[in-house]
Amino acid sequence: MSARRRRPCRRAAVLRDPGPVLAQWHEAVQLRAEWTGHALSTAPADRAAAEHAVTGLYALLGEPPPAFVWVPSPAAASVVVPPVDTGAASGPEPVENRLATLVFGLRERLARSARVEPVEFGWNRPPRVDPEAALREGVPLRSVLERVAAPALRRAVRESLVALIRAGTPNLPDFTWYGQHDADWVGFYDIHRRVLGTRFGVADTAHFELWASLARSTGWWWPRAGVCVLADRPAATHAEPVPDGSGERRPHGPAVRWRDGATAYAWHGLPVPSWVFEDLTVARIAGERNVEIRRCAIERLGWTAFIDQAGLRLVSRAADPGNPGAELQLYDLPYLHWGARTRLLLAVNGSVERDGTRRRYGLRVPPWFDHPVDAAGWSYGLTGAQYAQLQRRT
Repeated sequence: MSARRRRPCRRAAVLRDPGPVLAQWHEAVQLRAEWTGHALSTAPADRAAAEHAVTGLYALLGEPPPAFVWVPSPAAASVVVPPVDTGAASGPEPVENRLATLVFGLRERLARSARVEPVEFGWNRPPRVDPEAALREGVPLRSVLERVAAPALRRAVRESLVALIRAGTPNLPDFTWYGQHDADWVGFYDIHRRVLGTRFGVADTAHFELWASLARSTGWWWPRAGVCVLADRPAATHAEPVPDGSGERRPHGPAVRWRDGATAYAWHGLPVPSWVFEDLTVARIAGERNVEIRRCAIERLGWTAFIDQAGLRLVSRAADPGNPGAELQLYDLPYLHWGARTRLLLAVNGSVERDGTRRRYGLRVPPWFDHPVDAAGWSYGLTGAQYAQLQRRT
């Protein structure tokens, strides 16, 4: 019994030489960068490799090779991709449905082999950690990979690029597969097998390689019975470093441009319509219903310029009792731009952004408020007196 109690000491001895596990972590970082590079690639699609991989997936469904149609962008696909086959009640399930079932099964099996949740590994938001410090303290490499590498891949690809392109592409066909932007889950399992030595079955490895080939070779694609439509990769991407020291990047500006000129725009990672960059006016801002897009547009114009160009008149200002060190400002909004008599409360966000700053934002409030504390309280469903008692708002 006493010998068993002494076993934890062996783990402490390993911590005195973290070199091997740190080397594995650096290898994982390199692989993460490699897959992020595939997601950001602007090289023309490797059509032969992509068509070979799609043919392999169709073969797994018992289908012959489809005819291939290439388009320059996801927007162009919306007028080319055949409608989803609803199928007859007694007939075979459509190709697109069977392919979704096929890859869902693959990912479940890969997750079991890697001992992770098949979906949740990339959806959760674990607390940020210093990976090298955690490894030196004895945190298992597997845990660090799942808490750091997987979420970073998902943020860089699925939550940024995919969300941006979907938001900027109207009438996107159903059953979209993301090609290079499947790099988040493909890269995660590739790291597992190449760094942790996770073994997948022979058939699953061959199946996985088809998806990995698509992530390395093409843009988005749409399978249908007898035909597969594939989009080329973008001609240009633009991203900026996330200012939190993580080394991650996020889309910004005319962030993704395809070879036919179709473009998706972002303001510090948030999808925005093209007018925020191409036709920014106070009238456009006034007509925008989405408060986040309106905030982004005003930030791009600059609050000083916006206040001047919109003809805002300062009514009153006061310290924000729910946000020490910040000020509340109440402005009149002119009827000419905003369509009805109303006022704007300019405040500072109570929550800190990833770069350590606090954003300024404006809220429309009823015109009968003359004091900014009363207007701030109204936005929380409180009276001004109640809001003044807050110690901290978020």
